Amino acid sequence: MQKKLATVSQLAEFDTIIDVRSPAEFLEDHLPNAQNFPVLSNEERIQVGTLYKQVSAFEAKKLGATLVARNIATAIERGFLDKPKNWRPLIYCWRGGQRSGAFTHVLREIGWEAHQLGGGYKAWRRHVITQLETLPDQFDFRVISGATGSGKSRLLETLAAQGAQVLHLEQIAAHKGSVLGSLPDQNQPTQKGFDTLLFVALAHLKADRPVFVEAESRKIGQLQLPETLINALRRAPCLRLQVSLDARVDFLLEDYVYAINDTAWLASNIERLHSLQSRETLTRWNQFIVDGEFRQLVAELLTQHYDPLYVRSQNNNYVAHGEARVVTVDALSPARIDMLAKELLTASSAS
Repeated sequence: MQKKLATVSQLAEFDTIIDVRSPAEFLEDHLPNAQNFPVLSNEERIQVGTLYKQVSAFEAKKLGATLVARNIATAIERGFLDKPKNWRPLIYCWRGGQRSGAFTHVLREIGWEAHQLGGGYKAWRRHVITQLETLPDQFDFRVISGATGSGKSRLLETLAAQGAQVLHLEQIAAHKGSVLGSLPDQNQPTQKGFDTLLFVALAHLKADRPVFVEAESRKIGQLQLPETLINALRRAPCLRLQVSLDARVDFLLEDYVYAINDTAWLASNIERLHSLQSRETLTRWNQFIVDGEFRQLVAELLTQHYDPLYVRSQNNNYVAHGEARVVTVDALSPARIDMLAKELLTASSAS
């Protein structure tokens, strides 16, 4: 039966996207909405590869064929027996080779119009990288800046709820963008996974409407932002939130309640500042944790660590930061943030 190849541009034409790579490969990154039906498990892939290197390609292929055939049968039995005759799946592996070829062949022999992704995951990865080099320049970004604790992420979420276009980078990166920014029980995606999520987010934006985004550094946690996106944000117009220290402390005590409830986690992350703060300062901050003096701890973290970093970063990196419209916010209550979001939407539609 003739091999049917599809391209990355045809993804929307298929009912199901099937990733037949190992679970470890899938976890690192995969096509949007793909389902993982591995023809070799993590352990089996290592076993076949070791046999290939240490014995011979022939012995490796015999074992590989046995395992692949067994796993394809299991996948069909567990995942596809209920599919109708007009079901159109797209199958891919690492580079559009034997793993996806074998899976596609079996599905087509059954009678389904299965296609193999030409070039496999590598073709998808090239597409993502290429798009991230050009997509950011298409959008009218509106950068929201402000010192740590100014409610920037909360404002973005409120804007999105009110119908604005938002690029929430910290949400995509699963990190709040600071030394205490890691989220409880949630790992960041891999760099490749982040790139895919970012591309998908950008691809859904409309170029004829403004896109609100938070001012970010080059890295969010362990993840690197694309250079084109960084450059686009740094030349975009800014809105600077000016919020009192007391209001920011109140907001952070509520926003980081999980850190206050896990003092061991909080202390271990505070210790990561050892290269930036004196031992005397870190000892005092740890004592605040022991004594439950979280308001004092947050206030000193802001004034002695985050605020100086913010001033240096924004003035050095954002071209329009000096001319930014300054909005003074007296409190960060949900009602006040909701009102501010409405004001921003009205102003953006008038400009």
